[in-house]
Amino acid sequence: MTEAPATAPDARPAPRARRISRRIGAIAESATLKVDAKAKALKAEGRPVIGFGAGEPDFPTPAYIVEAAVEACRDPKNHRYTPAAGLPELKQAIADKTRRDSGLEVGAAQVVVTNGGKQAIYEAFATMLDPGDEVIVPAPYWTTYPEAIQLAGGVAVPVLADETQEYKVTVEQLEDVRTERTKVLLFVSPSNPTGAVYTADEIRAIGQWVEDHGLWVLTDEIYEHLVYDGVDTGSMPVLCPALADHTVVVNGVAKTYAMTGWRVGWIIAPKDLAAAASNLQSHATSNVSNVSQRAALAAVTGDLSAVSEMKAAFDRRRKTIVSMLNEIEGIACPMPEGAFYAYPSVKGLLGRDYDGRVIASSADLAEYILEEAEVAVVPGEAFGSPGYLRLSYALGDDDLVEGITRLQKLFA
Repeated sequence: MTEAPATAPDARPAPRARRISRRIGAIAESATLKVDAKAKALKAEGRPVIGFGAGEPDFPTPAYIVEAAVEACRDPKNHRYTPAAGLPELKQAIADKTRRDSGLEVGAAQVVVTNGGKQAIYEAFATMLDPGDEVIVPAPYWTTYPEAIQLAGGVAVPVLADETQEYKVTVEQLEDVRTERTKVLLFVSPSNPTGAVYTADEIRAIGQWVEDHGLWVLTDEIYEHLVYDGVDTGSMPVLCPALADHTVVVNGVAKTYAMTGWRVGWIIAPKDLAAAASNLQSHATSNVSNVSQRAALAAVTGDLSAVSEMKAAFDRRRKTIVSMLNEIEGIACPMPEGAFYAYPSVKGLLGRDYDGRVIASSADLAEYILEEAEVAVVPGEAFGSPGYLRLSYALGDDDLVEGITRLQKLFA
């Protein structure tokens, strides 16, 4: 009988490889979606939570857009693969819409249709950046920007502008952080999370600085139609035409047409960069859902009457929420000039004792507000600026008033 070979006393199974890659493990969950999910979960439990977390219009998608999608579902040609960069007719319509709305002259070959604005941002940075390239990111910033930059191998360099600057960075601040590794300026106007809108003169000054130093610009224009009070503003590559060949524009239908769930965004870029982004998308997702693309085609070729109605409602809510927030001692809320967000400073509420609980940060404050007032808000930590809260006023008028009234009672 043959004996089994003896096992060495120190023999152990080889250790398993790391379970999650360092690259993905370093990504933080979207703070805005996390707050929205928690609010919805509490509502499902029967609690009367009012959510100011998600940047999502409460209006239904306009009927003519929905009907275009219904018809698209019935057409077998939409049941098949289509070009990765988008339906040719939609790409041309986006080029035409861009000329109509901002005055930027582009061709269909410069357009890549993406699965929402987030994919547009990720693909743009992935196409533009090499490892170690720096992107200047004005803060407060939307939560996805630094994560998309990091995923692309870049380094986000934040530049903070507070309420004393109307949340707008200056050329001097940008110059202070520019290095030999700086490649891109991220520019967002109107801003998420602050609602800040740069004037045409401010944009020209920043654009001239970009041109002087040979940088690229990624400009997010998703809120282009939500500008209030007649602010004189515009698109950077239009106001600074010398930058047109070094600018990437990202946009989409989500905010303008109340189409957040349809997931259609786009990149507008120089042809070589657009082709590279299309190559990336061909391996990542292939084409965007054809039904959603057909709906987007109806949206961008239609008139802006439904958009105007929504904007009027947002404007009314903007004035209401700012007025009510500023009635709370310890809160200071500037009037936003764009988008649908209020971004109040809550520094005056911090450090206080609330029934034996000392609130040390805006993150603590947001948790306390949810627990005690059943109101969901997003803390400034998520946007690179502790001491603030972001409240979306893209919710019904009654809920808005009820939610802020709860805050007034909580901090009375």
